[in-house]
Amino acid sequence: MADTSARTLRLLTLLQSHRFWPGEELSARLGVSGRTLRRDVDRLRELGYPVEARRGVDGGYQLAAGAALPPLVIDDEEAVALAVGLQAAADGPVEGIAEASVRALAKVVQVMPARLRRRIEALRAVTVPARWGGDGAARIDPDTLTAVALACRDAERLRFRYAAADGTATERHAEPHGLVRIGPRWYLVAYDLTRQDWRTFRLDRLGSPEPTGARFLPRALPATDAAEFVRNGMRNLPSSYRVEVLVDAPAAHVRKRIGNWSEVEETADGRSRVLMRADALEWPAMALGSLDADFRVVSPPELSALLAAWGERFTRCADPNERAESAR
Repeated sequence: MADTSARTLRLLTLLQSHRFWPGEELSARLGVSGRTLRRDVDRLRELGYPVEARRGVDGGYQLAAGAALPPLVIDDEEAVALAVGLQAAADGPVEGIAEASVRALAKVVQVMPARLRRRIEALRAVTVPARWGGDGAARIDPDTLTAVALACRDAERLRFRYAAADGTATERHAEPHGLVRIGPRWYLVAYDLTRQDWRTFRLDRLGSPEPTGARFLPRALPATDAAEFVRNGMRNLPSSYRVEVLVDAPAAHVRKRIGNWSEVEETADGRSRVLMRADALEWPAMALGSLDADFRVVSPPELSALLAAWGERFTRCADPNERAESAR
């Protein structure tokens, strides 16, 4: 039975690695007869894998798209590549996939054997991430990210150290609700059991997360979702900039582009009012530049000055004559 199970997994790996396998070649790869191959294919179908068969001289097998996603079977090299790729997606600026990447990364790392975890750590140790500068976002430890994500998924109480803005460190015991990414930073929304209230924790200030093994019944969050809770808390932060901009584009267009990082209101004339909070202004400047629409800065004046300086520099770079004149 063990040989049969191992062969079935090997067959699944081969089907996932090629669009189409001729029957004879697949039998040769597995070292079985055509009859045994057909039985193994039937076994995969019973497990929910939609394997299609083509009869005739050029007959063979291929794994078709199914109504549901069955468990994937991947080898060691693919597991390492998947984990590294998911971490890159979690760290990257692509809107809408960061949170999903963290959830998938947590699942992959959880079932990964120790030897593969060591390989991934070695890759991380010698890899320097490229980041958009300016907003001062600190590097987040991948182990912290995945440990917190798993605790959120499993509704498991978590202990960790947390450093406040002034550097004061405290021990926290919390019920993690969810992770939110706003701009270049990650935030944990959790119910703080020590303070008996909901709190937001920046992940770059959170250290040594330790799941306690104690499960909990999720509490009702005092907001529509975790992202709204984080934004509500950011409105009261005294150290960050309050950005207000009027954009010459419908609210739906603006929300699609930067809705994860800002509040977008529709104005009476069909434009959009965008509200952001940021520790530095480079990130809002890049976000607004990605809208492909004209806009007017209402506040702060420092953002207007930054955009003017960027505009002059970009103009010089785009115009060879202007660049030559400024060099004299």
